[in-house]
Amino acid sequence: MNFTNKTVWITGASSGIGRSLALELSKQNTKLILSSRNEIELNKVKRECENSQNAKILLLDLENHNTMSSKVEEALLLFGTIDVLFNNGGISQRSLVKDTSIDVDKYIMNINYLGTVALTKAILPHFINKNNGHFVITTSIVGKIGTPLRSSYAASKHALHGFFDSLRAEVYQNNIKVTLACPGFVQTNVSLNALTGNGTPQNKMDGATKNGLTSETFVKLLIKAVKNEKQEVYIGGFKEKLGVYTKRFFPKLLSTMIRKMAVT
Repeated sequence: MNFTNKTVWITGASSGIGRSLALELSKQNTKLILSSRNEIELNKVKRECENSQNAKILLLDLENHNTMSSKVEEALLLFGTIDVLFNNGGISQRSLVKDTSIDVDKYIMNINYLGTVALTKAILPHFINKNNGHFVITTSIVGKIGTPLRSSYAASKHALHGFFDSLRAEVYQNNIKVTLACPGFVQTNVSLNALTGNGTPQNKMDGATKNGLTSETFVKLLIKAVKNEKQEVYIGGFKEKLGVYTKRFFPKLLSTMIRKMAVT
């Protein structure tokens, strides 16, 4: 596929991967709908985009599931159609299971999983009616491998894989594509904003995140995968990608490796 003159909706567009996606796609003469809860940051991203007149802002809170149908109606009024939805919004976690409130589990699942599902279901009739569309979902390597301190986050990302694998099979005849993108460590604010066991932000940058891929590098690889209509892609360092294949072929070995990980 080609992004030229396509209409692309990006959630989580105010920072990190979403911001880099917007900036990179703006170079490809793409019409952009930029969404998150932060209007101030969204306006900054819009101003940074090339051909910023082709970027529109639509405030969106993934926790408000019942508003998704009306948000899709608003989005369709902006450019008349939507070709690709990047489900990129979400929040992470840094806490042991024994220290994590069930309210934190619910909150993360409500945003990462149910918020993404609600928006997907709301836009799905549009894709079916035009017999074309592409869902791109930012999950995580921990959507394939659960690791310490990320139980709720890993659960929400695993759930996305199950849902979108099922959806892909259901809408194949409607020419609707699904790409699950699994980042490893990427240099964003994800660890700063990650929730601790009581629901407060960690406010600390993980060392692995700080040393990860730049969001610009990640996005270029992601866009290439989407253009090639990849069903699932792992984008990260050698060790992160190796972990996925070790889990597949040597699961007991990976379990041993994960147990020895530093809990930090």
